[in-house]
This record gives sequence, structure tokens and C-alpha cells, in this order.
Amino acid sequence: MSEQSPQQEFSGLRMGKPFGIPVYVSWSWFIVAVFITWRFGPVFQERLPDLDNVAAYAVALAFAVLLYVSVLLHELAHSVLAKGYGLPVRRITLYLLGGVSEIEKEPPTPGKEFMVAAAGPVLSLGLGGLGLAADVYVINSGGIAEVLIWQLWVSNLIVGVFNLLPGLPLDGGRMLRAGVWKLTKSPGSGTVVAAWGGRVLAVALVVYSITTTLGAGQELGLGLIWPFVLAAFIWLGASQSLRVAKIRARIPRVNARALARRAIPVTAETPLSEALRQATERGAGAIVVIGHEGEPLAIVHEAAVQATPEHRRPWVNVGSVAKSLEPAMVLRADLAGEPLIDAMREAPGSEYLLVESGGEIYGVLSTADVNRVFTGV
Repeated sequence: MSEQSPQQEFSGLRMGKPFGIPVYVSWSWFIVAVFITWRFGPVFQERLPDLDNVAAYAVALAFAVLLYVSVLLHELAHSVLAKGYGLPVRRITLYLLGGVSEIEKEPPTPGKEFMVAAAGPVLSLGLGGLGLAADVYVINSGGIAEVLIWQLWVSNLIVGVFNLLPGLPLDGGRMLRAGVWKLTKSPGSGTVVAAWGGRVLAVALVVYSITTTLGAGQELGLGLIWPFVLAAFIWLGASQSLRVAKIRARIPRVNARALARRAIPVTAETPLSEALRQATERGAGAIVVIGHEGEPLAIVHEAAVQATPEHRRPWVNVGSVAKSLEPAMVLRADLAGEPLIDAMREAPGSEYLLVESGGEIYGVLSTADVNRVFTGV
């Protein structure tokens, strides 16, 4: 199961860097490895009666490892193709429910979105086909190898088909999103349709599991845990996609000029109280520290001003409550939408200096003002 993921802190084991992509294994994977070993140990013992208990569970553990190697190959298919399209891939993570490729940017066209999404299921189905061919024509004399290959090709077939289901966060959901995006010219509309498809899939999975269990004359029990976990995963992933779609719909409203605070220039030796008086008099919402030749040097930090008691402000120079300007903190005043968000993401900060094309100071952009655009999403 794959989807684009936002950057987040992560704790796990780093396993390598194939194709320049860091691969991590979450601690939750070990829970699944234990579950698979426990679940399939009796299966392998039944199919291989010559094995004792220890050997059967050892084969089951080997199956768990090989299954996750297949999942890794599935995710590498997504990530390698994404890198081929020039999209940065932060890492691949194997975790409780499979794997996820953290692709940091969306594909620029619906065609590329479709291809990146389809790469994983195609590889899984290809592995299933190769395993089937090997099972039929190469290793067909019984034994551990044949049983493992049989179980692996069936598992890859299931993974490939399941991921093609048309609902986010599954790969099929991303393919559906690409199709709707192509038809409507709106990636947001594609996300909404595919996310609701995911919610419908989650409900259908629960209903199907319950009805088939009851139809077989069985009681509702532990056998429903895994379908319910999968349904919860799909529902939560679809809901997250809807939230992201709402946020992305507001990105065009992010305009540096419209959100900028008017700024007044002062020298570093200016008392803070005097600078604040000038700002109030001129209706400015920010203070920029300039050098003796008028070049911008720093932005007075709003939090530092608020932390300075009013009775001390006549004795505090603005230079002592200002944050020096790094080159990346100086942005063009004409930035808007995705380019503005990208520029802020590359250099996280609380305030940015906005300048005109000729270098003239336009104003100060506060991250808090940008965040307020998305308030309520």
C-alpha cells in the first residue's frame, strides 16, 4: 500500500539506500513478522508434514521476510519512477500494513501521476506471474522451495490486485485521481473523488467481511481483526487525503503582496520604543533593521518585542531584538501559491523580508499570517 506522505519524524532501522533512496523498517514490522510466523507456521507444517514445529515456523518466518522484500520492490517501483520524473523521494518505510514511499512533491501531470501510481501494482503482479511460472515450470517437485514460491506468488497477486482498488490511499485510488484530474483539469477534484472512493471501499470491506463470515455460519471473532484494521487504514488515509485537498484548494490564496505587513526601516541603534512609535504612526506592522547605506540586515522579531517589558523598551535597541537575515529569508514580493510555499518550506522561519525585483524593501511576510489562510481546514 503506497501513498505520498508528508515529512515527519521517524524512528526505525535503516536497511540501506538502493537507487539512492533510504529504506527504513519500522518497529511495527516486527509485530507483523511475528503474526505471519504464528499464522503460517501451521500452514507450512500441514503442507510439509516432514517438518517439525520449529522448522515449520522457521519457514513461516522466511516467508514473512520474503513477503516484505516483495513489498520493498513494490515501493521501489514507485520511487525509482518518481525520481526518473525529477520528483524528490525522501525515503521508503516498511511498516505494520506494508510500505510507503515518501515522495515529497506531486507529479506535475495526471499522466505522470498515473504512471507512478501504477508502477507498484504492475511490479507486484509481475512478481506474481514470475512466481507462478517458476512454480509450474521450474520448481514443481514439492519441498520447501515450491511451497514458499507458491505462497509468495499468491501473496504478490493479492497485493497487486488489492492495491488496484479505486480508492485512496491505495495505488488504484491515485490512478483514479489521475483519471479524474485529466478529465476535469483539477487535481483537487481528482483527490476528492478518489478519497470518497476510499471511504466506500473501507465500508464495503467491513460489510463484506461480516456478511461472508455470517453466511458461512461462523461467529464474528478474531478472524475479522485484519479486515477491520485494513478498513480503518483505508478510511483514515482517505480522510487525510480530503483534508489535504481542502488545504491545497486554499494555496492559491497565499499571495506575498496581499499578506505582507508594511515595514519601516530603522538602524540597529534605534530604541525599541521609538521604532514602535514610528511603526504605529505610519501604520506599519513590521520593523526592518538597515545598515548605514540602507541595506536590510535583520527583521525585528515580533515574539522578542512582546517579551520585552514596556518600561524597558526605551533602553533596548532594536538590534538586540532583531533576527539577522539569511539570504534564503529574503523572498520576492511577487511570489504566490506553490512557489511561495516551496520557498518558505526550504527556509523555515517566522518572518521573511519581501523585496521588489530591484531590491527595494516591500514589506515583511509573517508565517503566522500565512498559516491563518489555512485556519479552519
